[in-house]
Amino acid sequence: MTLQEAIQARHSVRAYKEQPLAEEVIKTLNEQIAALNSEGNLHIQLIVNEPKAFLGPLAKYGKFRNVSNYIVMAGKKSPDLDERIGYYGEHLVLLAQTLGLNTCWVGLSYTKVPGTYVLGEDEKIACYIAIGYGDTQGVSHKIKTLQQVSNASDSTPEWFRLGVEAALLAPTAVNQQKFSFEYIGMSNNRHQVRAKKGFSLIGYTQMDMGIAKYHFEIGAGKDNFDWV
Repeated sequence: MTLQEAIQARHSVRAYKEQPLAEEVIKTLNEQIAALNSEGNLHIQLIVNEPKAFLGPLAKYGKFRNVSNYIVMAGKKSPDLDERIGYYGEHLVLLAQTLGLNTCWVGLSYTKVPGTYVLGEDEKIACYIAIGYGDTQGVSHKIKTLQQVSNASDSTPEWFRLGVEAALLAPTAVNQQKFSFEYIGMSNNRHQVRAKKGFSLIGYTQMDMGIAKYHFEIGAGKDNFDWV
């Protein structure tokens, strides 16, 4: 499965089979986590065979079931932490999809279990990602149109439209999709694109922006443009 195919196939899954992650899958995930921690200056950690984090009342309210594997998304406090968490966390979500796994971004419906993770000085946990073999593959949800989230038109490049379409399939908190993409034009022989996050009382818009930007890069081709 390619990343493009993973974008199409991925849906949030909250109920999982009682099936441990394969050792080769754990190895692949940990190798990618190490690379992403280095590149994104984060402290992401994979926790396996630990069900307590998703046994509390919030998890039941969120309809989570049999979650015993999850990814702790953490890093040093900074103004752009949430965007980096979203951007690099979605690398893992799509990788998991290519490995035959299912996932769900989790903002509140979990309990921090002492001893399951490590935090350095001035680090914090931004969210968890549930991961495992899903009972189902999840379901799609209604999404906004190209026109609602971008200035895509007959005069913008085709790759820009493809990028926005990929971003529209990105997971966001309660499917709020509070982001937009603007094709700016050329500068120094390079296409320019601006991404913006909208306002939401729910929050998580900066994290959602990071997730959507990674999807946009996959759909558009990262070499085709520069972010401004």
